[in-house]
Amino acid sequence: MGLNEELVSGMLIGAVFKDYKGKISSMDFHRKEDLLVTASHDDSIRLYDTANAALQKTVYDKKHGVDLICFTHHPSSVIFSSRNNSDESLQYLSLYDNRILRYFKGHQNRVVSLCMSPTNDSFMSGSMDHTVRLWDLRVNACQGLLRLRGKPTVAYDQQGLVFAVAMEGGAIKLFDSRSYDKGPFDTFLVGGDTAEVSDIKFSNDGKQMLLSTTNNHIYVLDAYGGEKRCGFVLEACSDNLEACFSPDGQFVLSGSGDGSLRAWNINSGNEVACWTNHAGIPTVVKWAPRRVMFASASSVLALWIPGPPKIPSNDATPKE
Repeated sequence: MGLNEELVSGMLIGAVFKDYKGKISSMDFHRKEDLLVTASHDDSIRLYDTANAALQKTVYDKKHGVDLICFTHHPSSVIFSSRNNSDESLQYLSLYDNRILRYFKGHQNRVVSLCMSPTNDSFMSGSMDHTVRLWDLRVNACQGLLRLRGKPTVAYDQQGLVFAVAMEGGAIKLFDSRSYDKGPFDTFLVGGDTAEVSDIKFSNDGKQMLLSTTNNHIYVLDAYGGEKRCGFVLEACSDNLEACFSPDGQFVLSGSGDGSLRAWNINSGNEVACWTNHAGIPTVVKWAPRRVMFASASSVLALWIPGPPKIPSNDATPKE
C-alpha cells in the first residue's frame, strides 16, 4: 500500500500496552518478520507480534539494566546496551531461551548509540567515552575503533556500504564500511546548527539523512552532498526526541515536547498530521518496514494503523 497525506493523517492507535513500570528507551522492528522489540527502564525486554498486536515474551536484566536495543538478523536474537555503567556494556541475547550468547567489552562509559548492519553480522556502538566501536556478533573482541570529539551518534545506510558518525559541533562524517580505517570520505555540517546530534538515520533508498538534535530540531539532508532539504522545530523536551522516516522516504514522524506526535511531508515541508492523544511524551518512534504501521512510546507503547477510509461527501442535490 502506497503512502499519501490522507492515509498518514488518518492513522490511529490500534493497540496500546500500558503495563510498563518505566520509560521505554528504545525499540526496533525486525526487517523481515512482523516483530517489535522494546527496552524499558523497568529492566524489561519485550517482544511483540505486530501482526496480531500481541505480547510474545518478556525477559528482565536486573543486573545491568537495558537501554538501547536492536534486532540482529535472526528474529529471536537482539543486541542491547546496559543502562548501568558496566564493563559488560553490550550484550547479545537469545530471546528464545533468555541466554546471553556473548558480551562485548571495551567501552568505558555509557553507550548512547547502537546500530546493526543491514547486510551482515557487524554492528556499531557510540559511547560517552568519545569512541565508536565496530563489532562482529561472532567475535568478542572489538573489530575497529574511532576516537572522536563529543558524544558520537552512528548509523548505517540501508545497503550497509556507508556509515555516518555525528559528532561535536554538528559535524557529520561519512565512512566506507569496508575501509573506515582510511578515515571519512566526506564531512559536512548541519546548516549552521552546532547543536549536538542525538539521533541519525538514513532513508531506505540511501538518498536522505534524518538528524535529530538536542535543541529540538529535525533536519532532512541530502545524503550525498549534505545540503539541507528541510527542517522542523519541536516543542522543548528534557529527553532526546527520536524521529524516523516512513519506509518510502516521503514522510518524517516525531514526538514533540508538548506530548503531541507529528508527521511532515518532506517534499512540501508541510505538517500533515498532529496527534494529541498519546499518553505521555512519545520520545521513541519507529515505522514498521513491512506494514503501514508505526509505533510510538513513552512509558506506554502504542501501535498505529490506518483509519477507516474517508467516504467522499456527495453535495449534489437529488433530482425530484
